[in-house]
Amino acid sequence: MDVVVVGAGQAGLSSAHHLARAGIAHVVLDHAPRPGGAWQFRWPSLTYGKVHGMHALPGMELTGADPLRPSSEVISEYFAAYEDRFGLRVRRPVDVTAVRDGADGRLLVESGSGTWSARALINATGTWDRPFWPRYPGQEAFRGRQLHTANYPGPAEFAGARVIVVGGGTSAVQHLLEVSEVSAESTWVTRRPPVFRDGGFGEAEGRAAVALVEDRVRRGLPPQSVVSVTGLPLNEAVRGALASGVLARLPVFDRLTATGATWADGRRVEADAILWATGFRPAVDHLAPLRLREPGGGIRLDGTRAVRDERVHLVGYGPSASTIGANRAGGAAVREIHRLLTRAPAGTAADVSAAIGAGA
Repeated sequence: MDVVVVGAGQAGLSSAHHLARAGIAHVVLDHAPRPGGAWQFRWPSLTYGKVHGMHALPGMELTGADPLRPSSEVISEYFAAYEDRFGLRVRRPVDVTAVRDGADGRLLVESGSGTWSARALINATGTWDRPFWPRYPGQEAFRGRQLHTANYPGPAEFAGARVIVVGGGTSAVQHLLEVSEVSAESTWVTRRPPVFRDGGFGEAEGRAAVALVEDRVRRGLPPQSVVSVTGLPLNEAVRGALASGVLARLPVFDRLTATGATWADGRRVEADAILWATGFRPAVDHLAPLRLREPGGGIRLDGTRAVRDERVHLVGYGPSASTIGANRAGGAAVREIHRLLTRAPAGTAADVSAAIGAGA
């Protein structure tokens, strides 16, 4: 193939759409069992109406969705319909294990289902497969249940339990709002005081937030999520939880014990479960043979292109790790790949740019 796309979430499907419009031969490999990207694994109580900023894929709007249905169902069905409408032949389940240098300047994309030879790669693997579990003293001694957002089952399993939720992002807030309705006691702990955003969040604010993430990526540092620099949105439910004390935050504990957590000042909280809403890291281990990482620990990008290897593009990584960002980055990656495949200088690929723009 000319191009292999790894991952069929928002970033992968957007990239495949633009590749198809540009007439570039490609294949999409996805390790998930069915369409839906990471959305198919979201907990049932995360309904579509609770989703923050789901942007439509290029060329096909998501309309008429019931806000009370689980987002895992709504978005998975939308992705499946999108693949069918645009003839995006996604091969699944395919687990990509490594990407290596091959002969004649090509890349070898190795998987449990065979090896593909490609002139370029679009990596759209996201973060869901790499949940981040921080380490604290005494963690192994805790006798209760420990879960991560990645395997959060919904609030019903915490009925009557004492729960500590760890993390300062939107997932932590959503978990607390749900768990507090069924648990005997919920406690929220974060490393830094949470910042709530009141008022609108327009295009200018969005650009500023993305620029902060993009700066880290350009310097070869591990990316922060776009959400981490925007603050937590205030809505009616959040305001009520702040007023009732559900979102009364404590600094993160110093250690865990068999029955809960303790702080250096003598505070103790007993717990039956700890829910780690501590985020995710980019799932890029399969790219290790290409040695793309910088000394700072991240993969330095120029746009979507890896600085250390012009054949590799990362979409949905760092500044494009949002639904609208993934759409735009998919088109940008395809324009760059077209120049690579044809060795055309910037500005001469007007036909491809027009085709991509028409489908955006």
